[in-house]
Amino acid sequence: MQYAISILLSGVSLGGQYALIAIGYTMVYGILRLINFAHGDVFMVAGLMMVYLTASLPLAASIPLVLILTVLLGFIIERAAYKPLREAPRMSVMISAIGVSYLLQNLATYVTGGLPKMYPEIPGISNTITIAGVPTKVVTVVTPVLVLVLVLALTQLIHHTKVGMAMRAVAKDFETAQLMGIKINAVISVTFIIGSFLAAVGSVLYFTNYQSIVPLSGALPGLRAFVAAVFGGIGSIPGAVVGAFIIGISESVIKGSSWSIFSDAFTFALLIIILVVKPTGLFGEKVTDKV
Repeated sequence: MQYAISILLSGVSLGGQYALIAIGYTMVYGILRLINFAHGDVFMVAGLMMVYLTASLPLAASIPLVLILTVLLGFIIERAAYKPLREAPRMSVMISAIGVSYLLQNLATYVTGGLPKMYPEIPGISNTITIAGVPTKVVTVVTPVLVLVLVLALTQLIHHTKVGMAMRAVAKDFETAQLMGIKINAVISVTFIIGSFLAAVGSVLYFTNYQSIVPLSGALPGLRAFVAAVFGGIGSIPGAVVGAFIIGISESVIKGSSWSIFSDAFTFALLIIILVVKPTGLFGEKVTDKV
């Protein structure tokens, strides 16, 4: 029983961390119809920035600074790599996204020398507590609660503010929204800023559990979060969250069994099955192209 609780706690925590990354994927896709392949690497860079900032600054200053710098990084990526290609074919934009991903990985390799860096312990969430006889870190309990709060705040932003209304309009019809006077570039920048902020929060939670960071540390979590977004119905925020929790719990269950070597294969097999059965994902809506 205790083992099952341990697996469930780990899965829920991991799923929440994936959810924060997956929301960034699904928001950008909902507005630009673009898969931001560099998003996982933004998550990794946020982790590395925390390592280097805490070496010279107190933790209380480092955490807000990491959030601000990650948001700034997301904004710069959008303006430098995606905005100039707004009218370009989608293939060009996708290649640009892949190029940004490799650029961030190589810069991280140059800065770190390719050596693993240890994430600092964060008082409070790094502490160990006991739940139903199972020892676990406080971050395991904090993660799902924080994810719920952030998702509710994001939902309020999208449905009850002018910026949110503009985002929904652009997601519904890009060209018409532009003709109606909505500042498309500002809306897209806000979308990247929100996605980068959530990725930075996710990095704090994730690397508190998995403290070793290398330049490729964002690749697999980013890929799993992308799978979660597609699984839930890319473009749907609730879908991304539900998909992330399913992926996180499934991964923990598989890793806790004798089939642990197939944990990654299972994630993508699950994606294939859901796409065969329901191509739009669990919460995705079927879109009919007008001719």
